[in-house]
Amino acid sequence: MGRLLRLGILLLLVSCGGGRYSAPRDLDNACAIVDERPHYLAAMQSSERRWGVPVFVQMATIYQESKFVGNAKTPRKYALGFIPAGRRSSAYGYSQALDGTWDDYVADTRSFGARRNKIEDATDFIGWYMDRTERKLGISKWDAGGQYLAYHEGHGGYARGSHNQKAWLLRVASEVGQRSERYQMQLAACGKL
Repeated sequence: MGRLLRLGILLLLVSCGGGRYSAPRDLDNACAIVDERPHYLAAMQSSERRWGVPVFVQMATIYQESKFVGNAKTPRKYALGFIPAGRRSSAYGYSQALDGTWDDYVADTRSFGARRNKIEDATDFIGWYMDRTERKLGISKWDAGGQYLAYHEGHGGYARGSHNQKAWLLRVASEVGQRSERYQMQLAACGKL
């Protein structure tokens, strides 16, 4: 009986805890994020070395896409207002990568074991995507707002100018750019750049 009780308590604690996919406590402070989760910084630095996308641009993108929640999913759709009818898209994980785009990344980089809910893979994906964005569309890897527009709309959508008809998206991209600049200043001030 003692072992069963301990097992039950352990299972209860594990199910109630935030788990390994929970967000860091202070999302407005880049230094607090990387102090709480040093492996995030290591993953972003690795992606920066490989693809040239600055850490603060990656951080601002992850903040906007998932608020640093590793297993983030899009909201559910409901038929008749109450019958679950799937999710709005296949976006998942830190980077909110869609199934097809993730499959392209895996095939292109030969990262066959990569997972969207693993920070190292998500940051590498962001670096890969933004590197392609710079090559295809000419958007600097340092331009977080411009990169975010292409990230959200896809390369084809951005090239067609689909973002120009979405005032809300232009506002969000501006916020991503501002957050990137704020994260850059914070990381410089705490010596993490």
